[in-house]
Amino acid sequence: MFYIELHAYRGRFDVGFLKKYASTYWKRFFLAIFFVMLEALADLSMPTIMARIVDEGVARLQLSYVLSMGGLMLLIAGLGAIAASSRNVIASRVSQAFGAELRFDLFKKIQTFSFENIDQFERASLITRMTNDVTQVQNFINGLMRIFVKAPMLCIGGLIMAARLNSHLSVVLVVVIPIVAFLIVMNMKIGFPRFLRVQKMLDQVNGIMREYLSGVRVVKAFNRFDYEQNKFDQTNQEYRAKSTQAMRAMAIFNPAIMLTVNFGIIAVLWIGGSGVSGGTMQVGHIIAFINYMTQILFALMMISMVFNMFIRARASAVRIGEVFEQQNAMTWKEGVTADTNVRGLVEFQNVSFSYDGTAGTPVLKNITLSCLPGETIGIIGSTGSGKSSLVGLIPRFYDTSSGSVKVNGVDVKDLDPKKLREKIAIVPQKTVLFTGSVMDNIRMGKENATEEEVELAAKIAEAHDFVSTFPEGYQTVLGQKGVNFSGGQKQRVSIARALVRKPEILILDDCTSAVDVATEARIKEKLKLYAKDLTCLLIAQRITSVMDADKIVVLDNGEIVGIGTHDSLLKSCQVYQEIYQSQVGKEMYQDVKAE
Repeated sequence: MFYIELHAYRGRFDVGFLKKYASTYWKRFFLAIFFVMLEALADLSMPTIMARIVDEGVARLQLSYVLSMGGLMLLIAGLGAIAASSRNVIASRVSQAFGAELRFDLFKKIQTFSFENIDQFERASLITRMTNDVTQVQNFINGLMRIFVKAPMLCIGGLIMAARLNSHLSVVLVVVIPIVAFLIVMNMKIGFPRFLRVQKMLDQVNGIMREYLSGVRVVKAFNRFDYEQNKFDQTNQEYRAKSTQAMRAMAIFNPAIMLTVNFGIIAVLWIGGSGVSGGTMQVGHIIAFINYMTQILFALMMISMVFNMFIRARASAVRIGEVFEQQNAMTWKEGVTADTNVRGLVEFQNVSFSYDGTAGTPVLKNITLSCLPGETIGIIGSTGSGKSSLVGLIPRFYDTSSGSVKVNGVDVKDLDPKKLREKIAIVPQKTVLFTGSVMDNIRMGKENATEEEVELAAKIAEAHDFVSTFPEGYQTVLGQKGVNFSGGQKQRVSIARALVRKPEILILDDCTSAVDVATEARIKEKLKLYAKDLTCLLIAQRITSVMDADKIVVLDNGEIVGIGTHDSLLKSCQVYQEIYQSQVGKEMYQDVKAE
């Protein structure tokens, strides 16, 4: 819980993020440690009292002394039990609260990431870090307030009490303790890199499972069960092998520690037996010393277990620290606002963009384009021409490699992304709906939208009619990712979600691909009235979806190869002509040329 500096398997990561939680939980943490200390003191006092009972009460046949010291032992044992129960309750509450807060902070941190930051992690890895890795750290914190602190106390206290009890027998401890310390250090050195690899393999297992669940319909449609089973089994076996390798390496040390301490106990019995027969030692002292040796053995075993859990928690803390260390690459100027006299002006000025930064292959090259307020801009081009990448720069999902994108006269790099995105609504190419009611999904566009506003947006998106047929209407619950809706229905709900926001800039990224032509035509007609005062960028694969736009932009291999109306592009842009011919037909194209 406190500041810990950890050396990662490859590189070094400072998990100082844990300092935040120290300021929150340090009082309850030390209260738990106080009860642990009381429990440890109670355990440490028992062998000494037992020695006195044997050497003074039993040896001298003083029953009253035996009873009084026995009562004292019961009292101390009761106090120890109360202390143990108290620290268990506190430890459980603190560790659970710590785990919940850490998991929430990790989720908040991930939400601040730009797409560039998220692309540095596999999605399955982020899920594992939020679940399994947080649990590993949480368990370590829980153990830290229970047995992990008690074990060193018992070990050190046992050594002190044993040395005070009999200095001759303490020679055994001088030999045993360094051997055990060496075994624990080797335990850490060997175990950490192995458990780091185990966590990475767990990422892969989660990734394959996530991929299967996302594409389960495709798997069933093509009967690829054997392939998926083999793929999962291979990764699962690798995970098993890595886990077994780590456990096998760690399994050597506990028996080795136990063997070393047991040899120490044998040595104590041998030396003590010689001392008793020679009259230089008392039986009670030997019994007490063996008890202390047993406590030290228990403590060392616990310390070994502590380090095993610490190794796992350390690997998990490093992985969590990697997420917290990520800094959002996107910066902006505080207080900068767009021109309030202009609504919906979008300008691309000599924009080039690559997903791999300036060193990568450009997806967009030298794009210069103006989208005037109230204009409907159609964007068309072949697959991979950069259409979605182009509009993704407007809400600043990514930053340009060169050039600038301006909204209402201000570079988007100078605007707070939150304020910028309040002006924009986007219907993505891949429809994403969330578990919840239809009403909840549409209101994601505008949290405080009234039922009338939701219905109006749904009517424009041609969603109202089919939603009204459901028994529960807008309260109909969608399954995960809208599994109980068809592709066209999901797209229409997604369009309604964007429209209810009443944005300045509306981006429709091929959002009617699953809608029939007649329904698409009705949506377009209603959008003309709705979008007359806002800038609308319409990406489409079908030329019929953009042919009546105010301006059509033709992209090819990341470059603009044509800008104009449908008629002008048919005469001047070869790429547009080819798209038109392939979709509408050569005969109609010949008729257009003739006109």
